[in-house]
Amino acid sequence: MELREITTFLHVAKLKSFSKAAEQLGYTQAAVTIQIKHLENELKVHLFDRIGKQTTLTHQGAVFYEYASNITKEITQAKEAISDSRELTGKLCVGTIESVCASIFPALFREYHRLYPKVNLNIITDSPETLLHMMDKNAIDIVYFLDKPMYNSKWVKVLEEPEDVRFVASSCHPLASKQELTLDEVISQPFISTEKDASYRFLLEQYLAAAGKEIHPFLEIGDTEFIIDQLRHNLGVSFLPAFIVQREVAQGKLSLLHVKDFHLQVSRQIVYHKDKWVTKEMSSFLDLALNYPAFPKDSATY
Repeated sequence: MELREITTFLHVAKLKSFSKAAEQLGYTQAAVTIQIKHLENELKVHLFDRIGKQTTLTHQGAVFYEYASNITKEITQAKEAISDSRELTGKLCVGTIESVCASIFPALFREYHRLYPKVNLNIITDSPETLLHMMDKNAIDIVYFLDKPMYNSKWVKVLEEPEDVRFVASSCHPLASKQELTLDEVISQPFISTEKDASYRFLLEQYLAAAGKEIHPFLEIGDTEFIIDQLRHNLGVSFLPAFIVQREVAQGKLSLLHVKDFHLQVSRQIVYHKDKWVTKEMSSFLDLALNYPAFPKDSATY
């Protein structure tokens, strides 16, 4: 039994495809088929059922999967344990949503790069659903996202921090000077919104739909910095996580609008797959993300 056969088996099992495993590993599909066949002959069991385009683990394959995962983890751990080098030189791929990338990641990754300059960093931005799917396919190491609290037995969650989501406008906006507003007053304003797959927009639309209300944005865009710039120019009202605009609020450029009997929250969450071997690059990022100030020290407190 060779390690490369075990590795190939794990890739086929995770991707549920011989062809996708071959593409990811840089093999031909025939080479993958031969390796799996050698493994099955040695174990004297059938590891996969291939019916049509579906590739699934047999019962024996599922049992072997747990042992194979542990084998690769132990080997990786052994290699790292005997390595004399303390310098990190590997790769790290982190998935996040655009608003977190624009607000938290710049300072966080500058510090990570300062500490570990030889690590190759890759940041992927997309919706939480897409990122979590990519993580499950081992295409992303860690996902840092905003959404309602989400749980899955396949994940390890290392952070869940509630964050208020607020209506925000220019400090020059007529509504900014009012102590308390009604929801109708706010949503009747020209509205700048994130794209529909943003979790906090979805929560707002659900809340409004339950009350028989809705927003009609004149501008929809996934670029949070663009939205903030339009708000600074007093072009409307938006609905954003409070931490994203706290610097502009502290500087007096933007204002959080106080809406009577309205309160919505999302959670900042960091997860990785439970079957993923936590490399030193991953561990170092997680330690930094959990301990490094997420927001500037001079920002306002809400």
